[in-house]
Amino acid sequence: MKLGVIGCGKMGSALAGGIITSKLCEPSSVFAYDAYPSASEAFAKSFGATVVNSNAEVATKADVILLCVKPQGFTEMLADIADSPERLIISIAAGIQIKTIETATQERHRVVRVMPNTPSLVGKGAAGYALGSKATAEDATTTQALLDSVGYACQVEETQLDAVTAISGSGPAYIFLMIESLVAAGIEQGLSPEIAHQLAVQTVGGAAKLVEETGESPTTLRENVTSPNGTTFAALESFRESGFTSIVGKAAQAAADRSRELGRA
Repeated sequence: MKLGVIGCGKMGSALAGGIITSKLCEPSSVFAYDAYPSASEAFAKSFGATVVNSNAEVATKADVILLCVKPQGFTEMLADIADSPERLIISIAAGIQIKTIETATQERHRVVRVMPNTPSLVGKGAAGYALGSKATAEDATTTQALLDSVGYACQVEETQLDAVTAISGSGPAYIFLMIESLVAAGIEQGLSPEIAHQLAVQTVGGAAKLVEETGESPTTLRENVTSPNGTTFAALESFRESGFTSIVGKAAQAAADRSRELGRA
């Protein structure tokens, strides 16, 4: 595989790093371009990739192209690659619909749209992807393999990517907020900031790992540690009284609604 990366920021680097580490692509077969030369240079230094001089040159040299450009610069970038030979285009740009990419590139390319998340930076990503009108089953297999190199991925319909955004795309921020809140609560209860931080981080990570490795449902695991009238029971009753489940649902709905708005913009 000859891989092109347009946009060498954090997500572009995370995906490329996972792909190279998983030996899906040799460093010498990665071609990168970023509008900011310092970003391209840092990318090349990290992965041994080849920096090229333009978006169009990436599209000429690579078979599979990751579009990791922010939405603000997306239209100009699409114009640069519109006339290149047919390629598999994998876009991670939030809110940019498949049809927009296909139309802007004269329906020349096979397009896959992906919603990844920032834990991809540490190999623990969660992503959903949707196929464009020309994308093939082989393209789906390629995309799955690339995304699996940095975590978990699943194929969905494009209309479901707003829900993916609400759960996993924006989801890490919800967990960060939970960690912040646990740290603050620990400090209020008399712990030092350092100890509160370590306990909160380890607890959140450990709980997720327990769900993953035991195969038990979160409901079962929650019930297993909730003794009648015990400390956990008291805390969970407080959550229920505050409408915790409803709060999370409303937050996800707000994220999904905003994702739809961005898609119509």
